[in-house]
Amino acid sequence: MLQQLQEKKKITPILSLGFRPFFLSAGVFSILAMLAWLISFRDGMIPLAPGLSAIQWHAHEMLYGYTMAVIAGFLLTAVRNWTGYPTLEGGSLLTIWLLWLSARIAINFETSLDWAMLSDLAFALMLLVGIARPIIKARQWKQLAVLFKVILLIMGNGLFYLGQAGKLDSGVQWGLYTGLFMVLAIILTIGRRVIPFFIEKGVAEKVTLRNSKWLDIFSLLLLLILFIQITFTTLASFTSITAFLLFIVHGIRFKFWHTPGIWKVPLLWGLYLGYGFVVVGFGMLALSAAFSEMYFPAIHALAVGGIGLITFSMMSRVSLGHTGRSVHNPPKPVAIGMGFLLLAAFVRVFMPLLFVQMYSSWIMMAQVLWMLAFGCFVIAYSGILLKPDER
Repeated sequence: MLQQLQEKKKITPILSLGFRPFFLSAGVFSILAMLAWLISFRDGMIPLAPGLSAIQWHAHEMLYGYTMAVIAGFLLTAVRNWTGYPTLEGGSLLTIWLLWLSARIAINFETSLDWAMLSDLAFALMLLVGIARPIIKARQWKQLAVLFKVILLIMGNGLFYLGQAGKLDSGVQWGLYTGLFMVLAIILTIGRRVIPFFIEKGVAEKVTLRNSKWLDIFSLLLLLILFIQITFTTLASFTSITAFLLFIVHGIRFKFWHTPGIWKVPLLWGLYLGYGFVVVGFGMLALSAAFSEMYFPAIHALAVGGIGLITFSMMSRVSLGHTGRSVHNPPKPVAIGMGFLLLAAFVRVFMPLLFVQMYSSWIMMAQVLWMLAFGCFVIAYSGILLKPDER
Protein backbone atom coordinates (compact mmCIF):
# COMPACT_ATOMS: atom_id res chain seq x y z
CA MET A 1 0.00 0.00 0.00
CA LEU A 2 2.84 2.42 0.86
CA GLN A 3 4.44 1.78 -2.51
CA GLN A 4 1.12 2.45 -4.28
CA LEU A 5 0.75 5.76 -2.42
CA GLN A 6 4.25 6.77 -3.48
CA GLU A 7 3.47 5.96 -7.12
CA LYS A 8 0.19 7.89 -6.91
CA LYS A 9 1.98 10.96 -5.55
CA LYS A 10 4.74 10.56 -8.18
CA ILE A 11 7.48 11.15 -5.64
CA THR A 12 10.95 11.39 -7.16
CA PRO A 13 12.99 8.29 -6.18
CA ILE A 14 15.58 10.14 -4.08
CA LEU A 15 12.80 11.58 -1.87
CA SER A 16 10.66 8.46 -1.66
CA LEU A 17 12.20 7.06 1.54
CA GLY A 18 14.63 8.39 4.14
CA PHE A 19 17.56 6.10 3.45
CA ARG A 20 18.00 7.41 -0.10
CA PRO A 21 19.06 11.06 0.44
CA PHE A 22 20.65 10.49 3.83
CA PHE A 23 22.78 7.46 2.97
CA LEU A 24 24.07 9.10 -0.20
CA SER A 25 24.76 12.36 1.64
CA ALA A 26 26.43 10.51 4.51
CA GLY A 27 28.80 8.81 2.08
CA VAL A 28 29.74 12.03 0.27
CA PHE A 29 29.96 14.10 3.45
CA SER A 30 32.19 11.57 5.23
CA ILE A 31 34.73 11.91 2.40
CA LEU A 32 34.66 15.73 2.43
CA ALA A 33 34.80 15.96 6.23
CA MET A 34 37.71 13.53 6.40
CA LEU A 35 39.53 15.44 3.65
CA ALA A 36 39.16 18.67 5.65
CA TRP A 37 40.44 16.88 8.76
CA LEU A 38 43.40 15.46 6.79
CA ILE A 39 44.39 18.91 5.49
CA SER A 40 44.05 20.44 8.96
CA PHE A 41 46.07 17.65 10.59
CA ARG A 42 48.80 17.81 7.94
CA ASP A 43 49.14 21.59 8.31
CA GLY A 44 49.39 21.67 12.09
CA MET A 45 45.79 21.38 13.30
CA ILE A 46 44.45 24.45 11.51
CA PRO A 47 41.04 25.31 13.09
CA LEU A 48 38.10 24.39 10.88
CA ALA A 49 35.32 26.23 12.73
CA PRO A 50 35.20 29.24 15.09
CA GLY A 51 35.35 28.44 18.78
CA LEU A 52 36.52 24.87 18.19
CA SER A 53 39.79 23.03 17.90
CA ALA A 54 40.27 20.97 14.74
CA ILE A 55 39.80 17.79 16.79
CA GLN A 56 36.51 19.02 18.25
CA TRP A 57 35.19 19.94 14.81
CA HIS A 58 36.22 16.54 13.45
CA ALA A 59 34.55 14.67 16.31
CA HIS A 60 31.33 16.70 16.06
CA GLU A 61 30.95 16.40 12.31
CA MET A 62 31.60 12.67 12.26
CA LEU A 63 29.09 12.08 15.07
CA TYR A 64 26.39 14.70 14.49
CA GLY A 65 27.04 15.10 10.77
CA TYR A 66 27.90 11.73 9.22
CA THR A 67 26.49 9.34 11.80
CA MET A 68 23.29 11.32 12.40
CA ALA A 69 22.63 11.22 8.65
CA VAL A 70 22.96 7.42 8.73
CA ILE A 71 20.70 7.18 11.79
CA ALA A 72 18.10 9.45 10.18
CA GLY A 73 18.09 7.43 6.97
CA PHE A 74 17.86 4.14 8.83
CA LEU A 75 15.14 5.14 11.31
CA LEU A 76 12.93 6.87 8.72
CA THR A 77 13.07 3.62 6.75
CA ALA A 78 12.90 1.09 9.59
CA VAL A 79 10.06 2.79 11.49
CA ARG A 80 7.92 2.68 8.35
CA ASN A 81 8.55 -1.08 8.17
CA TRP A 82 8.00 -1.63 11.89
CA THR A 83 4.72 0.27 12.10
CA GLY A 84 3.20 0.14 8.61
CA TYR A 85 2.67 3.91 8.76
CA PRO A 86 4.44 6.36 6.42
CA THR A 87 7.40 8.43 7.57
CA LEU A 88 8.80 11.59 5.98
CA GLU A 89 8.83 11.67 2.19
CA GLY A 90 8.69 14.17 -0.67
CA GLY A 91 8.75 17.79 0.48
CA SER A 92 9.05 17.00 4.19
CA LEU A 93 12.01 14.70 3.53
CA LEU A 94 13.63 17.41 1.41
CA THR A 95 13.12 19.92 4.25
CA ILE A 96 14.78 17.76 6.90
CA TRP A 97 17.66 16.99 4.54
CA LEU A 98 18.19 20.70 3.82
CA LEU A 99 18.27 21.42 7.55
CA TRP A 100 20.97 18.78 8.01
CA LEU A 101 22.95 20.14 5.06
CA SER A 102 22.70 23.79 6.12
CA ALA A 103 24.05 22.91 9.57
CA ARG A 104 27.07 21.20 7.99
CA ILE A 105 27.85 24.40 6.09
CA ALA A 106 26.93 27.01 8.70
CA ILE A 107 29.04 25.58 11.55
CA ASN A 108 32.19 26.64 9.70
CA PHE A 109 31.45 30.40 9.74
CA GLU A 110 31.33 32.76 12.72
CA THR A 111 28.49 34.80 11.20
CA SER A 112 26.20 31.77 10.97
CA LEU A 113 26.83 29.83 14.20
CA ASP A 114 23.33 30.58 15.51
CA TRP A 115 21.88 29.28 12.26
CA ALA A 116 24.06 26.15 12.52
CA MET A 117 22.66 25.41 15.97
CA LEU A 118 19.06 26.15 15.01
CA SER A 119 19.15 24.13 11.79
CA ASP A 120 20.99 21.17 13.37
CA LEU A 121 18.56 20.97 16.29
CA ALA A 122 15.56 21.55 14.00
CA PHE A 123 16.76 18.67 11.82
CA ALA A 124 16.99 16.34 14.82
CA LEU A 125 13.64 17.47 16.24
CA MET A 126 11.96 16.95 12.87
CA LEU A 127 13.48 13.47 12.77
CA LEU A 128 12.18 12.77 16.26
CA VAL A 129 8.64 13.84 15.35
CA GLY A 130 8.85 12.00 12.02
CA ILE A 131 9.53 8.67 13.72
CA ALA A 132 7.50 9.27 16.89
CA ARG A 133 4.18 9.76 15.09
CA PRO A 134 4.01 6.32 13.42
CA ILE A 135 5.36 4.64 16.56
CA ILE A 136 2.62 6.20 18.68
CA LYS A 137 -0.07 5.47 16.07
CA ALA A 138 0.98 1.83 15.99
CA ARG A 139 1.27 1.72 19.79
CA GLN A 140 4.71 0.14 19.50
CA TRP A 141 5.83 1.20 22.96
CA LYS A 142 8.96 -0.96 22.82
CA GLN A 143 10.35 1.56 20.32
CA LEU A 144 10.27 4.31 22.94
CA ALA A 145 13.80 3.28 23.92
CA VAL A 146 14.99 4.39 20.48
CA LEU A 147 13.09 7.69 20.78
CA PHE A 148 14.66 8.34 24.18
CA LYS A 149 18.16 7.90 22.76
CA VAL A 150 17.38 10.33 19.92
CA ILE A 151 16.18 12.85 22.53
CA LEU A 152 19.50 12.49 24.38
CA LEU A 153 21.35 13.01 21.10
CA ILE A 154 19.44 16.27 20.58
CA MET A 155 20.31 17.37 24.11
CA GLY A 156 23.96 16.46 23.56
CA ASN A 157 24.16 18.49 20.38
CA GLY A 158 22.55 21.43 22.17
CA LEU A 159 25.20 21.21 24.91
CA PHE A 160 27.91 21.17 22.23
CA TYR A 161 26.65 24.34 20.57
CA LEU A 162 26.34 26.11 23.93
CA GLY A 163 29.96 25.20 24.57
CA GLN A 164 31.03 26.40 21.15
CA ALA A 165 29.30 29.73 21.79
CA GLY A 166 31.15 30.09 25.11
CA LYS A 167 27.95 29.86 27.18
CA LEU A 168 28.74 26.52 28.88
CA ASP A 169 32.27 25.72 29.99
CA SER A 170 32.15 21.96 29.52
CA GLY A 171 29.47 21.98 26.82
CA VAL A 172 31.67 20.86 23.95
CA GLN A 173 33.08 17.89 25.90
CA TRP A 174 29.66 16.88 27.27
CA GLY A 175 28.12 17.15 23.82
CA LEU A 176 30.77 15.04 22.12
CA TYR A 177 30.71 12.23 24.68
CA THR A 178 26.91 12.25 24.71
CA GLY A 179 26.99 11.93 20.93
CA LEU A 180 29.48 9.05 21.01
CA PHE A 181 27.67 7.01 23.65
CA MET A 182 24.15 7.63 22.39
CA VAL A 183 25.21 6.66 18.86
CA LEU A 184 26.75 3.50 20.32
CA ALA A 185 23.57 2.86 22.30
CA ILE A 186 21.40 3.16 19.17
CA ILE A 187 23.74 0.98 17.12
CA LEU A 188 23.91 -1.69 19.82
CA THR A 189 20.13 -1.63 20.31
CA ILE A 190 19.41 -1.96 16.59
CA GLY A 191 22.33 -4.36 16.13
CA ARG A 192 20.93 -6.68 18.81
CA ARG A 193 17.75 -6.93 16.73
CA VAL A 194 19.13 -7.24 13.22
CA ILE A 195 22.70 -8.65 13.26
CA PRO A 196 21.78 -12.17 14.43
CA PHE A 197 18.73 -12.12 12.12
CA PHE A 198 20.86 -11.08 9.13
CA ILE A 199 23.42 -13.77 9.93
CA GLU A 200 20.83 -16.54 10.30
CA LYS A 201 19.20 -15.57 6.98
CA GLY A 202 22.43 -14.80 5.13
CA VAL A 203 24.71 -17.80 5.68
CA ALA A 204 24.54 -21.04 3.70
CA GLU A 205 24.38 -23.28 6.76
CA LYS A 206 21.30 -23.57 8.94
CA VAL A 207 22.01 -21.88 12.25
CA THR A 208 20.14 -20.47 15.23
CA LEU A 209 22.25 -17.95 17.13
CA ARG A 210 22.17 -17.70 20.90
CA ASN A 211 21.01 -14.57 22.69
CA SER A 212 20.45 -13.73 26.32
CA LYS A 213 18.03 -11.26 27.86
CA TRP A 214 20.43 -10.79 30.77
CA LEU A 215 23.18 -9.76 28.37
CA ASP A 216 20.79 -7.26 26.78
CA ILE A 217 19.95 -5.70 30.16
CA PHE A 218 23.52 -5.60 31.42
CA SER A 219 24.95 -4.21 28.18
CA LEU A 220 22.63 -1.17 28.14
CA LEU A 221 22.86 -0.57 31.90
CA LEU A 222 26.66 -0.75 31.89
CA LEU A 223 26.87 1.51 28.83
CA LEU A 224 24.76 4.12 30.64
CA ILE A 225 27.06 3.91 33.67
CA LEU A 226 30.17 4.21 31.47
CA PHE A 227 28.67 7.22 29.70
CA ILE A 228 28.08 9.00 33.01
CA GLN A 229 31.53 8.10 34.35
CA ILE A 230 33.48 9.28 31.30
CA THR A 231 31.38 12.36 30.57
CA PHE A 232 30.79 13.78 34.03
CA THR A 233 33.41 12.27 36.40
CA THR A 234 37.16 11.62 36.58
CA LEU A 235 36.98 8.27 38.37
CA ALA A 236 39.36 6.37 36.10
CA SER A 237 39.49 3.20 38.20
CA PHE A 238 35.70 2.81 38.30
CA THR A 239 35.52 3.60 34.58
CA SER A 240 38.03 0.82 33.97
CA ILE A 241 35.90 -1.68 35.88
CA THR A 242 32.74 -0.75 33.97
CA ALA A 243 34.56 -0.94 30.64
CA PHE A 244 35.95 -4.37 31.57
CA LEU A 245 32.44 -5.63 32.38
CA LEU A 246 31.23 -4.31 29.01
CA PHE A 247 34.14 -6.12 27.36
CA ILE A 248 33.02 -9.38 28.98
CA VAL A 249 29.31 -8.91 28.18
CA HIS A 250 29.86 -8.03 24.54
CA GLY A 251 32.63 -10.59 24.18
CA ILE A 252 30.17 -13.31 25.16
CA ARG A 253 27.59 -12.02 22.68
CA PHE A 254 30.30 -11.74 20.01
CA LYS A 255 31.04 -15.45 20.51
CA PHE A 256 27.34 -16.35 20.49
CA TRP A 257 26.88 -14.68 17.10
CA HIS A 258 29.73 -16.40 15.31
CA THR A 259 29.17 -18.96 12.59
CA PRO A 260 31.74 -19.86 9.88
CA GLY A 261 29.47 -18.85 7.01
CA ILE A 262 29.77 -15.12 7.73
CA TRP A 263 33.29 -15.00 6.26
CA LYS A 264 31.90 -15.76 2.80
CA VAL A 265 29.45 -12.82 2.87
CA PRO A 266 30.93 -9.27 2.92
CA LEU A 267 27.78 -7.64 4.28
CA LEU A 268 27.91 -10.05 7.23
CA TRP A 269 31.59 -10.01 8.10
CA GLY A 270 31.52 -6.21 7.94
CA LEU A 271 28.80 -6.10 10.61
CA TYR A 272 30.46 -8.81 12.68
CA LEU A 273 33.94 -7.28 12.65
CA GLY A 274 32.44 -3.86 13.38
CA TYR A 275 30.88 -5.36 16.47
CA GLY A 276 34.25 -6.95 17.24
CA PHE A 277 35.86 -3.51 17.28
CA VAL A 278 33.27 -2.41 19.84
CA VAL A 279 34.40 -5.31 22.04
CA VAL A 280 38.05 -4.34 21.50
CA GLY A 281 37.25 -0.70 22.30
CA PHE A 282 35.74 -1.60 25.66
CA GLY A 283 38.73 -3.82 26.43
CA MET A 284 41.18 -1.02 25.63
CA LEU A 285 39.17 1.43 27.73
CA ALA A 286 39.47 -1.01 30.63
CA LEU A 287 43.27 -0.95 30.25
CA SER A 288 43.51 2.81 29.78
CA ALA A 289 43.43 3.50 33.53
CA ALA A 290 46.80 1.78 33.77
CA PHE A 291 48.05 2.67 30.28
CA SER A 292 46.82 6.18 29.44
CA GLU A 293 48.17 6.02 25.89
CA MET A 294 45.42 3.48 25.09
CA TYR A 295 42.55 5.88 25.78
CA PHE A 296 42.20 7.60 22.42
CA PRO A 297 42.93 4.42 20.42
CA ALA A 298 40.08 2.87 22.45
CA ILE A 299 37.74 5.72 21.49
CA HIS A 300 38.70 5.23 17.83
CA ALA A 301 38.17 1.47 18.09
CA LEU A 302 34.59 2.30 19.07
CA ALA A 303 34.24 5.06 16.47
CA VAL A 304 36.21 4.09 13.35
CA GLY A 305 36.02 0.32 13.75
CA GLY A 306 32.68 -0.03 15.52
CA ILE A 307 30.49 2.81 14.29
CA GLY A 308 32.30 3.08 10.94
CA LEU A 309 32.13 -0.56 9.88
CA ILE A 310 28.62 -1.17 11.22
CA THR A 311 27.13 1.92 9.57
CA PHE A 312 28.90 1.18 6.29
CA SER A 313 27.57 -2.39 6.32
CA MET A 314 24.05 -1.36 7.33
CA MET A 315 23.85 1.30 4.62
CA SER A 316 25.09 -1.22 2.06
CA ARG A 317 22.49 -3.81 3.03
CA VAL A 318 19.52 -1.47 3.49
CA SER A 319 20.20 0.26 0.17
CA LEU A 320 19.91 -3.08 -1.61
CA GLY A 321 17.01 -4.59 0.29
CA HIS A 322 14.80 -1.51 0.12
CA THR A 323 15.32 -0.95 -3.60
CA GLY A 324 14.29 -4.48 -4.54
CA ARG A 325 17.82 -5.77 -5.09
CA SER A 326 19.41 -8.92 -3.71
CA VAL A 327 21.33 -8.45 -0.47
CA HIS A 328 23.26 -11.60 -1.38
CA ASN A 329 24.82 -9.99 -4.44
CA PRO A 330 26.17 -6.54 -3.48
CA PRO A 331 28.11 -4.41 -5.98
CA LYS A 332 31.79 -5.36 -6.25
CA PRO A 333 33.10 -2.08 -4.74
CA VAL A 334 31.33 -2.90 -1.45
CA ALA A 335 33.77 -5.61 -0.34
CA ILE A 336 36.69 -3.45 -1.47
CA GLY A 337 35.34 -0.49 0.50
CA MET A 338 34.86 -2.58 3.63
CA GLY A 339 38.41 -3.86 3.23
CA PHE A 340 39.70 -0.28 3.12
CA LEU A 341 37.61 0.63 6.17
CA LEU A 342 38.79 -2.41 8.13
CA LEU A 343 42.39 -1.47 7.34
CA ALA A 344 41.69 2.16 8.32
CA ALA A 345 40.41 1.03 11.72
CA PHE A 346 43.39 -1.30 12.26
CA VAL A 347 45.89 1.42 11.31
CA ARG A 348 44.20 4.12 13.43
CA VAL A 349 43.77 1.96 16.52
CA PHE A 350 46.85 -0.25 16.71
CA MET A 351 49.69 1.16 14.64
CA PRO A 352 50.23 4.37 16.69
CA LEU A 353 50.64 2.15 19.76
CA LEU A 354 53.10 -0.19 18.07
CA PHE A 355 55.17 2.39 16.20
CA VAL A 356 54.61 5.68 18.01
CA GLN A 357 57.46 7.44 16.17
CA MET A 358 55.33 7.30 12.99
CA TYR A 359 52.18 8.59 14.70
CA SER A 360 51.36 11.33 12.18
CA SER A 361 51.90 9.00 9.22
CA TRP A 362 49.51 6.41 10.67
CA ILE A 363 46.80 8.99 11.27
CA MET A 364 47.03 10.32 7.73
CA MET A 365 47.09 6.79 6.30
CA ALA A 366 43.89 5.98 8.21
CA GLN A 367 42.29 9.19 6.93
CA VAL A 368 43.10 8.28 3.31
CA LEU A 369 41.84 4.72 3.76
CA TRP A 370 38.55 6.05 5.20
CA MET A 371 38.07 8.27 2.15
CA LEU A 372 38.82 5.39 -0.20
CA ALA A 373 36.29 3.21 1.63
CA PHE A 374 33.46 5.70 1.33
CA GLY A 375 34.49 6.53 -2.21
CA CYS A 376 33.72 2.87 -2.99
CA PHE A 377 30.33 3.25 -1.27
CA VAL A 378 29.40 6.34 -3.28
CA ILE A 379 30.51 4.70 -6.54
CA ALA A 380 28.55 1.54 -5.77
CA TYR A 381 25.34 3.13 -4.49
CA SER A 382 24.84 6.57 -6.04
CA GLY A 383 23.05 5.07 -9.05
CA ILE A 384 21.03 2.68 -6.88
CA LEU A 385 19.89 5.43 -4.52
CA LEU A 386 18.97 7.86 -7.31
CA LYS A 387 17.07 5.38 -9.47
CA PRO A 388 13.60 3.80 -8.91
CA ASP A 389 13.23 0.47 -7.15
CA GLU A 390 13.77 -2.72 -9.11
CA ARG A 391 10.51 -4.25 -7.92
